[in-house]
Amino acid sequence: MLIFAAIVAIFVYGMIAAMLGTILPNLSDRFRLTPTQNGTIAFAQALGLIIASVGVGPLLDSEGKKLGLILGLALIAIALYALPRSPGFRSILFLLFLLGVGGGIVVTGANALVSDVGGAHRATAMNLVNLFFGLGGLATPFISANLFKSNWVRLCYTVATLTVVALAVQAFAKMPPPTGNAQSLIAGAGPVFSQPLLYLLGLFLFLYITCEVGVWNWLPRHLIAQGVPESRALNILSLGFALGLLVGRVGVAPIFTRVSPINVTLAAAAAMAVTTFLMLRTNKPAAAFALVFVAGLSMAPVFPTTLAIVGSAFTGNSTAMGFVITCGWVGLAVSSRIIGAIAGGDPRRLKKALLVIPASAVLMVGLNLAIRGVLR
Repeated sequence: MLIFAAIVAIFVYGMIAAMLGTILPNLSDRFRLTPTQNGTIAFAQALGLIIASVGVGPLLDSEGKKLGLILGLALIAIALYALPRSPGFRSILFLLFLLGVGGGIVVTGANALVSDVGGAHRATAMNLVNLFFGLGGLATPFISANLFKSNWVRLCYTVATLTVVALAVQAFAKMPPPTGNAQSLIAGAGPVFSQPLLYLLGLFLFLYITCEVGVWNWLPRHLIAQGVPESRALNILSLGFALGLLVGRVGVAPIFTRVSPINVTLAAAAAMAVTTFLMLRTNKPAAAFALVFVAGLSMAPVFPTTLAIVGSAFTGNSTAMGFVITCGWVGLAVSSRIIGAIAGGDPRRLKKALLVIPASAVLMVGLNLAIRGVLR
């Protein structure tokens, strides 16, 4: 039941991770938003993720994972039910910020729960549970393009309703008691935050989230600017990138019996650098689909495997888990502003702006070698 509760929570987070990229073309048309404003909206969501992830670790340890997951899912549902009634840019900013807060709580709580119950098979368990993130990410653009014909209002209401169902699952699940209290957490913060490994892992996830969420949020707009029809662009995101994430997490799980998590993340980072660069070099839908799918395969193991390394190095410490995840969301915030600023008011310049993605993957390769040295 605990694994099932984590799965439905991660599935919902996957759906909202793909939400902004899926509805952004329609939002931009309806409210005449520029790429710079798109970047600000993505920054608002990232800011919510950052605040939630950095603050929720102590809450999870002192009050329990159940309270955190229920709170996060409730905020997601409120934001999605309210978004279709948004009157303009400022309202969208606030609601995407709220969506980010809910998402940050959910992803930290669900991964901390899996880390606690995964034990010696933590890396395998976290990759298998997080494959439902890929399934959720596949579902959002696929449903929008093929069932709702890009009707973003119906999409918001549908995902909000599924979020309420996931909330009910958390409410009925019997979860382990809190691991500590506020006083012990404060007392134990010094030793945790004095370890260089924590910051190296945080920076690694910072660069990874720059890559992954960069694809989620910006790929459809980039493809549309290259002349790809909107429905085709959304299917490339869902049946290409999201399916690649899903298949990759299924396929990588057995590998951990033979290959260490640090070696898996090194190979993944190198593959990401190549595939994301090639992905931005084509404007042909078929080639884009293939390259985006392989990019998804490459990225698949990085997030859950990095968190598994955190869980092994800082056992039972949700604060360490929340800090590293927060670093990832800082990557989203920074990259969104950079990509939006480079693109400016011209969507056709996104091709140049999105080179931030392969550049970040190259940096991940070097950083992985530094982490390897500290682990030794």
